[in-house]
Amino acid sequence: MQAYLTLTRRELAGFFVSLTGYVIIAAAVFLMGLSFVALIGQLQSEATPVPLTQLFYSTHFFWLILVLATPMITMRLFAQEKYSGTFETLMTTPVSDLQVVMAKFSGALVFYMLMWLPLVGCMFILGHYTNNAKALDPGLIGSTYFGIFLLGGVFMSMGCFASALTRSQMIAAMMALTFGFTLFLLSFLASRLDMVTSWQTEALSHLALFDQMNDFARGLIDTRYVIFYVSLTVLFLFLTLRVVQSRRWK
Repeated sequence: MQAYLTLTRRELAGFFVSLTGYVIIAAAVFLMGLSFVALIGQLQSEATPVPLTQLFYSTHFFWLILVLATPMITMRLFAQEKYSGTFETLMTTPVSDLQVVMAKFSGALVFYMLMWLPLVGCMFILGHYTNNAKALDPGLIGSTYFGIFLLGGVFMSMGCFASALTRSQMIAAMMALTFGFTLFLLSFLASRLDMVTSWQTEALSHLALFDQMNDFARGLIDTRYVIFYVSLTVLFLFLTLRVVQSRRWK
């Protein structure tokens, strides 16, 4: 456990020893600001009973931040160390492959959650522009962040897998972007297409990220969504672990 915590702190610190982490946070805050301005205009023009968390989620900026931030956060996790030659050195230390994978994933996920912290401030500021007493309900904010956390776990695990496949950060970023965009596109289709048979509807309903985040933003936590997100995260982490372990077969 001590080795895992040490590696996690190392990965998290790695985002702040260079400009990369600050650029990612600045870009995310900028997009949150654009969404913030748009929502203020909407609240000033008309009253709405919809929770602020649901209003923010419904903007394109939320998904733009999610899809674009993932490759920027995860591209360096394995690819940078492979390119610099420090990966083999790391793997000769007394740590297991699983600890390395989980530490890199955890560091990326913690940074991802830190990136979303300014959203809390935005919610409180927006609260002054609405007469809805439930606009700043702690339960709604908590469930929304829980949904962001689960969704982030899926995207960070996909990014870890992409980074483990190559020595090039650019290629890793492009693969992570492709994975994320594909999942985003499938989610869009799942929420728009009417399937003929019930099993098709049921199968694609699990990919309807828009509808699922809509429920989280309204304070509804469905255990089916939680199981789906956790399962998908575990799947990509397992694939990442197998890629890391494959060095022994060469």
